[in-house]
Amino acid sequence: MLLLAACGDSGPFQRAAAPDVSVQTPDAETVRPQARPGEEGVDALPPLARSAVRTAETLDRTTPEERAAATAPAAAGAQLGETLASLGNPAEGGFWLRTGLVTEAQQGRVETRGGASVQVELRPSGSAPGAGSQLSLAAFRALEVPLTDLPRLTVFSQ
Repeated sequence: MLLLAACGDSGPFQRAAAPDVSVQTPDAETVRPQARPGEEGVDALPPLARSAVRTAETLDRTTPEERAAATAPAAAGAQLGETLASLGNPAEGGFWLRTGLVTEAQQGRVETRGGASVQVELRPSGSAPGAGSQLSLAAFRALEVPLTDLPRLTVFSQ
């Protein structure tokens, strides 16, 4: 009996009445959400919000002179090997590669399969040589590699 009572419209399991809902058509004065960055671009944001957006351009503090020096042709150097590189800590400025291909910091160069090249400081990662590497934001940008890519780099010592 108790189970049958629960199936009816009376008793403790009764459904609540649906609330009254009114629908309004938006007009010119209706407040609308702002576009997300990337939909309308950062420039579409209000000035205060625009200043809070952290882009690759705002995080990369290298000067044009530093970029020119890093991308200038360099001596071939000794090839240390190949590595896949992800984006390293964007807060660490400069041109560097943290890799297991070296055991102490030294100057070097990395080259993409497409032939783009940048001079970097080779920093030891403490990992095995085949464990992958981390490349600085400035170096990613100098090589014109998308920040989400995992480029295969040939690493040279100087």
